[in-house]
Amino acid sequence: MGCRQNHSSDQPSSSPHGDGSPLSLPTTPVSLPKAMVAIGRTSTYEPHLLRQEMERMLQSIGGLNDLVTSGARVGIKPNLTGVPRWDGTGKPLDTELFVTHPAVVNALGEALLDRGAAKLVIMDGIADETSFDKWGYTAMAKPLGAQLLNLCKPDPYRDFQSFPVGPRACVYDQFYLNPILNELDVFVSIGKMKCHLTTGVTLSLKNLIGLAPISRYRRKEHHNHRSEFHESVTFDSRLSRVILDLNQARPIHLAIIDGIMTAEGGSGSWDKGLAHVKPGVLIAGKDPVATDAVAGAVMGFDPNALAGTLPFVRSDNHLALAREWGLGTNLLDEIRVAGPQIQDVVYKFKPAI
Repeated sequence: MGCRQNHSSDQPSSSPHGDGSPLSLPTTPVSLPKAMVAIGRTSTYEPHLLRQEMERMLQSIGGLNDLVTSGARVGIKPNLTGVPRWDGTGKPLDTELFVTHPAVVNALGEALLDRGAAKLVIMDGIADETSFDKWGYTAMAKPLGAQLLNLCKPDPYRDFQSFPVGPRACVYDQFYLNPILNELDVFVSIGKMKCHLTTGVTLSLKNLIGLAPISRYRRKEHHNHRSEFHESVTFDSRLSRVILDLNQARPIHLAIIDGIMTAEGGSGSWDKGLAHVKPGVLIAGKDPVATDAVAGAVMGFDPNALAGTLPFVRSDNHLALAREWGLGTNLLDEIRVAGPQIQDVVYKFKPAI
């Protein structure tokens, strides 16, 4: 599936000077600043150690003064996919397996408040109303004074609001989302370091699928997922482009990846190959494409791999598409890594196949 693009701004100008002579173009490449991504190490979710590592990482990517000003309204989108397991006996915990651990959100929330943020909204489009309670988010949010919001509902507003994608829309010209997403000064995506059966990896960019209310983006009334975003084919060229559309409609200012404890071989408890792993890493950056690229490399994958090759076996490489669309870079030689280097923390994941 192709994307509608406006190429007019992509071409160098050839208009003449006032004397009729053509514009001269640079003969050598322009050196652009490299995207900054920080890697952190911690083997546990112990709050004090986690907060220390979060602070170190934020400082190493330039701090947050360029994003967070006094009185800022900050939205935090963790990955709260699926539903809590009902028997309560499953080990490890869901938050150590396939959803963002609340301790990571808490560490960032404390850092944001220390920098003057006035309002924290922790949000996701949850399919089960018990998710916030059972996954520890209700208890975590209270000391922060943070609001918890289910994006599958328009509450506290009357209805969903249109969010235009812009001139480079691929699948959707607009999305109907909770209006609070238009009232944020800063938007943070905190993904989980995982594989995905369709998109290969599910990190900060794909995390935005949860912004969309299920009721608006399902093909059939009984579906409890956003089935309209998928193609019912072996190779899904639609979902990777929906990811691009969502990231254009609601851009990410800060991306964080929870890879302390997670899962390989799938993205949730519904995947038979899901297995618990402990990479012991956190990743943070202001370029979400670069952040996901570093995370993919830490997982043992090539973030610029061709479609049809691991880990992007069943879809286009949305990281490469995001670079083509000007959303950031997935090329490792264009990224500066602070802290431990990729080769120091590589933990080769089994892909979801």
